[in-house]
Amino acid sequence: MPRAVVIGGGVGGLSAGVALSRRGWEVTVLERATALENVGSGLALAPNALRALDTVGLGDPVRELARVQGTAGLRRPDGRWLSRTSQERARARYGDGVVLMRRRILVDLLADALDRRNLRLGAEVTELDPGSGTVGTEAETFRADLVVAADGIHSRTRRRIFPGHPDPVYSGVTAWRGLLPRPAGHALQSVETWGAGLVWGTHQLAGDLAYFYATDLAEPGTRAGDERAELLRRFGGWHDPIPALLAAVDPEAILRNDVYYQATPLPRLHHGRVALLGDAAHAMTPNLGQGACQAIEDAVVLAHHAGGDLAGYSAARLRRTAGVVRTSMRICRATKLRHPLATGLRDLGMMAAGRLSPDLMLRAMDEVLDWRPPVSSNGRAPAGRG
Repeated sequence: MPRAVVIGGGVGGLSAGVALSRRGWEVTVLERATALENVGSGLALAPNALRALDTVGLGDPVRELARVQGTAGLRRPDGRWLSRTSQERARARYGDGVVLMRRRILVDLLADALDRRNLRLGAEVTELDPGSGTVGTEAETFRADLVVAADGIHSRTRRRIFPGHPDPVYSGVTAWRGLLPRPAGHALQSVETWGAGLVWGTHQLAGDLAYFYATDLAEPGTRAGDERAELLRRFGGWHDPIPALLAAVDPEAILRNDVYYQATPLPRLHHGRVALLGDAAHAMTPNLGQGACQAIEDAVVLAHHAGGDLAGYSAARLRRTAGVVRTSMRICRATKLRHPLATGLRDLGMMAAGRLSPDLMLRAMDEVLDWRPPVSSNGRAPAGRG
């Protein structure tokens, strides 16, 4: 039985572990933290990621968590719509809508599908030889046919196998995220609101939870003593339910992170027996909601090519992921506009385009969301849906 060692126990690493195990690999996942990721935030799984999850039997359990209903889209701070669509239109176009869920729930689903006995927590990699597939921690040494580097945006593996290649760079924006019980009397739509350099997003998750995120221009490393007060200063006068969410959220539950992205694509996504995936390979801004989605795509494509030449994996993923990174950053630049004339023209353009073509918001995502998983030699995906 071929053996794979996965470095990193986040969404990408666990997805790779599950996909490889479904294809008959013996998998060990090494996670340097002493517990699996328990970040109090949400994530979006778009139709492309749901199709990828179908290949490992997890698409339908995730679909059961969908709570997006009715109108969704972009608004201005005063509440006026810039562009809108609906979950129903998305399903009609792509066969699926977008599932917004707690990140920890997805991590748990993946860990259970992998079998937690194959996880090593508190296992920091201290040795790696891409040629032989040797991976060492303080406690164990592994010999692997395949090493999967899913160790995040600050990947030590990426720096080791591509020394001198530019690291991810700062996008110019900082981001806040938070989860809280939905405030009583407030129905939640999946809405993103654009202001002058500012973005706010609101979504309802399963369990009657509200998830929000926000971005603004800031110097990297800037922090506030009270992040809720910072958000109130920026967004407290925006349309409902933003003020209610900020009034209800526990300040200690607000996460803040500067946003970095891989501006210079790697020359390839493999070296020797090592394959990179997720943020370790192609960190991106969150503007398309594709970070986790692309990591899951990576995982099923890697499992499809594993056991053969990893150049096939690089060829299948490098161009696509570089394009998603570029598109996401292009949207990020549009959200960073501050000058009143520039933001006014941006907003008028989006409103006019939406009137001319109600499905424009969806059609603009066709190249990303129409992706299909690779099929095996018998013409079928690696595993059945459900």
